[in-house]
Amino acid sequence: MSRPSVVFASGQLLTEAVWAPQRAALAPACDLIHADHTQDDTIAGMALRLLGAAPPRFHLVAHAMGGFTAFEVMRRAPERVLSLVLISTLAPNDGPAQTERRQGYIRLVEAGRFDEVVEERIPILVHPDRRGDADLLAVVRRMASDTGAETFLRQQRAIMSRLDSRASLAAIKVPTLLIRGDADGITTEAHQAEMLAGIADARLEVISDCGHLPTLERPDQTNRLLTRWLEEGT
Repeated sequence: MSRPSVVFASGQLLTEAVWAPQRAALAPACDLIHADHTQDDTIAGMALRLLGAAPPRFHLVAHAMGGFTAFEVMRRAPERVLSLVLISTLAPNDGPAQTERRQGYIRLVEAGRFDEVVEERIPILVHPDRRGDADLLAVVRRMASDTGAETFLRQQRAIMSRLDSRASLAAIKVPTLLIRGDADGITTEAHQAEMLAGIADARLEVISDCGHLPTLERPDQTNRLLTRWLEEGT
């Protein structure tokens, strides 16, 4: 029996390290691929790069900005995706407030203040109780540093120009698992409700005492959800 292939799609300022606990848990049974979200300044470009590196059929596990890529993958090549996991993501495009915040990030980076962007984002990335977790914050800062300012600018431009994916949710026909931390500072319960209503074969798992980074904040719970999901799907 062939091993299932899993493609991980990461969020902005996050590297393969955001999946380290999941890679350790899934590697014995699955072939794992990490999508490259560093080269392109459009979500379409990221999706095409992902598809070019992925096997013919695969399970797609996407976090945050990676979810935007996943929606584009589902529009372009739905026949290649066996199942979909959407972690800490949302379907709408940015409104005026989100756009202004991102433009503020761009101004900081262009002024040589990239480190300030990283520090400003930490409170919305992790659960309030984890904001003093030196080990967790060290990983977050290291991923941001490894991403770098220029890649971050490309990612911001991609996010700001993305499509509103709500209209295409009904076209997603594969089993879909939504995962959200109950204290996520970026996505909301309403965002999850939109995806549940739009995707016919979707279900939601909420992880308690968790922010925007379930893969790192609550790795054991995330691993259990993903392992069970993939076992059921293969």
